[in-house]
Amino acid sequence: MLASKDIFAGLVGRVRGGEDAGALAAELAGLLTPEEKLGLLDGDTPFWEGMRVMVLEGYVTTPVPMGEVARLGIPGVQFVDGPRGICVGHSTAFPVSMARGATWDAALEARVGTAIGLEGRAQGGTLFAGVCINLPRHPAWGRAQETYGEDPLLLGTMGAALVDGVQHNLMACAKHYATNSMENARFSVDVIIDDEALHHYFLPHFRQVVEAGACSIMSAYNSVNGEWAGQSEEMLTGILRDRWGFTGFTMTDFIWGMRDPVASLRAGQDIEAPFAQQRAVALAEALDSGAASWDDVERSCRRILSTQLRFFAGIDDVVPPLDVVAGPDHAALAREVAATSMVLLKNEQTQGAATLPLAAAELSSLAVLGRLADMPNTGDHGSSDVRAPYVVTALDGLRAALPGARIVHDDGSDPDAAAGAAADADAAVVVVGYTAMDEGEWVGGDILGRDDLWALYPDPADAADQSVADALREVARSGGSVVGGESAGGDRASLRLRADDVALIRAVAARQPRTVVAIVAAGAVLIEEWKDEVPAILVAWYSGMEGGNALADVLLGRVDAAGRLPFSVPTSEEHLPWFDRDATAITYDKWFGQRLLDRLGEPAAFPLGFGLSYTSFVVEPLATLRSAADPAHAEVRVRVHNTGQRPGRHVVQLYAHDAEGARHLVGFAPVTVAAGGSEEIAIGAELSRIGTWDAAACTAIVPRSAVEIEISAYSGDPAAIRVTAPGA
Repeated sequence: MLASKDIFAGLVGRVRGGEDAGALAAELAGLLTPEEKLGLLDGDTPFWEGMRVMVLEGYVTTPVPMGEVARLGIPGVQFVDGPRGICVGHSTAFPVSMARGATWDAALEARVGTAIGLEGRAQGGTLFAGVCINLPRHPAWGRAQETYGEDPLLLGTMGAALVDGVQHNLMACAKHYATNSMENARFSVDVIIDDEALHHYFLPHFRQVVEAGACSIMSAYNSVNGEWAGQSEEMLTGILRDRWGFTGFTMTDFIWGMRDPVASLRAGQDIEAPFAQQRAVALAEALDSGAASWDDVERSCRRILSTQLRFFAGIDDVVPPLDVVAGPDHAALAREVAATSMVLLKNEQTQGAATLPLAAAELSSLAVLGRLADMPNTGDHGSSDVRAPYVVTALDGLRAALPGARIVHDDGSDPDAAAGAAADADAAVVVVGYTAMDEGEWVGGDILGRDDLWALYPDPADAADQSVADALREVARSGGSVVGGESAGGDRASLRLRADDVALIRAVAARQPRTVVAIVAAGAVLIEEWKDEVPAILVAWYSGMEGGNALADVLLGRVDAAGRLPFSVPTSEEHLPWFDRDATAITYDKWFGQRLLDRLGEPAAFPLGFGLSYTSFVVEPLATLRSAADPAHAEVRVRVHNTGQRPGRHVVQLYAHDAEGARHLVGFAPVTVAAGGSEEIAIGAELSRIGTWDAAACTAIVPRSAVEIEISAYSGDPAAIRVTAPGA
């Protein structure tokens, strides 16, 4: 007979032997006491102790336990966060998700997921909650850096790839379900949205990660059509389980993620995260009175346990060693991803030749300028923060790459002095953009003390609890953000660069003809006011701990400029959806991003999918096929020729039009081609993206007629090749 602490492991073995995880979860639940069952439904840490550590000392510095039952060997949810790496310890800081979206490379993202999973498991985690796939309806959204782009297909494909990689070692949790793309107002705003916009634009990527096997879904703070997402029966059960067939467990966003512990249980919310909070106070009494049902408790227990049984049955029993964390292989991967992500927006000639790449052999001196040039700047300081063991800045990377050159650094605080330094060099790199002070996760101090949210906290039980409560009240009175310091993060107040950045760019460009501007940001930056004054512009992103080395790799042409924009960049704020970062209600519709620009007839400054290369490509169509059994899927086969003198990487993008004439991304694939060589690839085209909405069936009807597909380098590419997918 197994010792009780080995019971969970024994059941995992039986699942591996072919027994049903659901049936074994019911068996395991039968061994739990009533108190242990309720303990599965929230966090294990007492609320005020958890708040003391998380708010006053640091976010998730060690895995956060939820539903661990040591008596039976149940590991529970040992929560670690992301998405740019593991937030505990000193883990590898990869480029932010938006940068990884700019790679358009699902296989590369799966490799990132594998590395993240290894590092999280090595440090005691069992669940990674860093699969953020919210659609950034407006580029001012403060947490745009945590997601992959403005298109549902790109979001879903990259999110599914991250799930695939992570789940070799950790359960993956996708978030924030759903319509979460406002930061400052997320604890108050009601998103009003019709079925077509919701199901056809804001939810397909969540369905894609569910179908990819994600173990968990985290609900959002905001409400959707009048109901808080964390306790919406329609969202948590009607759509997620009844329509999509999700079998994993759900969990709330932290602390303020639901408003009613009983209603949330009934609606299908399995875990209140991350501490023993509302449910610890209210559920036992509600069950005794009949206000809550033990059937709902049992249902959630079985979901939580069966998910863990299936997951642990599918992974290797050997825990990775700690030396995998931020080891050389993962550092090299971070550098590869960062270099692949960087998007070359402009590359005009200087003195008869393309400005980039810079010829290292011809550079005797280089000016590296700007307040961000020597700043470790990997993204915001919220739940996605990674405490990397080191960060290679732009200045560090260029110094290491050009050991024989004179590298001059100036922070740009005096534009004239910086311009003088640039004039005396062979070329200048100006690093501009944002930091965690400008965009990112935001929890205003007033949130901690707001009456409706304070009501969600249990009463302090003793003097120690009261001291924490008093400290939180003081933080609330101070204002600002408790994430990253006073006034840090939040939705962006402007989509343009700071005035001092623009002044620096102009001053340097006036004195140095070979000026390269590297923009550090997460979302669209409007650059119309100065873009014609410089010959080369590169989007460098928040590029992780190896970002400076990667920037040098791209600027010096050691790798191709290979990134492609995962969003469109308008020429004016007037061409964007209405946005008020303090709104209490907002209507979302299907018009945003590139398709809104197309509808308005306004050319993008840089369209979705745009990016230049150091070489040139010709795409030759070979065949277009369509499955009669699955009319929603087509396949386009092409041969990509590199017609330049250097190796390069191209992203072939497929677009098609819906019945209203709107263009949609329906497929994509990256390909690396040797100089003068060619590669043949097959690209799937998901024609459900252009389906006609059927309100009665609440689904998009895929056209069975022939569909014209554009083989493009970016959305609206005038050189696109048009092929026809036959009727089904």
